[in-house]
Amino acid sequence: MALKIVETQRLYRQIADQLRAAIQAGEWQVGERLPAERDLAKQLGVSRPSVREALIALEVEGFVEVRTGSGVYVLQGPARPVAGAQPPHPTEWGPLELIRARRVLEGEIAAIAATTAKRSDVAAMAQALDAMIADANQGVLPLQGDRDFHSAIVRSCGNSVLIDTVQRFWDARRGPMFERMVDHFETPESWNAAIDEHRKVLAAIRSHDAAQARIAMHEHMDRSHTRFNVSWRQTKRSKETRP
Repeated sequence: MALKIVETQRLYRQIADQLRAAIQAGEWQVGERLPAERDLAKQLGVSRPSVREALIALEVEGFVEVRTGSGVYVLQGPARPVAGAQPPHPTEWGPLELIRARRVLEGEIAAIAATTAKRSDVAAMAQALDAMIADANQGVLPLQGDRDFHSAIVRSCGNSVLIDTVQRFWDARRGPMFERMVDHFETPESWNAAIDEHRKVLAAIRSHDAAQARIAMHEHMDRSHTRFNVSWRQTKRSKETRP
């Protein structure tokens, strides 16, 4: 008998499978709006962030359409996947779960960096922050500067395992689900808020305050998580304010 590789089934995948099956069984018709996230979460006995990840996965697959300012609507089926997107792999990390994991690890990394960072390390962080500001001022999402900032922090710790781990975190951001999250929720306002949070992290590391560096990083991750969890209506209003 040929054995198959056993793959870990993420919670959001289990939720997405149930919702997809319900759609295919006709529980919700094409064009119909799905129940609110809070209602789905209550019915399934899971958190709202897990439901949100499941809905984003179904959107990437082409089963639903997220309409900011309104809700999530059923589509005909996988004949209309998001343009250029591959379906999420069963083992792809959920974006919101990833942020929570980053909070745990990168909070400690920031604290370590506050005690180990050299002048050249702090200069690299400051340069990355400047690049973020320059991109944001031009209306460009400062993703590269963001990555460089966090990479500079972990490199200052001098631990190759931590460096590789944070690198993997960032590689996960290239997945279709995270890209859809960015499309829905990233705005000039959100990036300006994130830049201010980065400034606080840098200030704490520069002053060698490990406790404050940890707090600042935790606050950054918590607020990032909150920004990805705003209601679709709030997202609509925020995008309408873009210059």
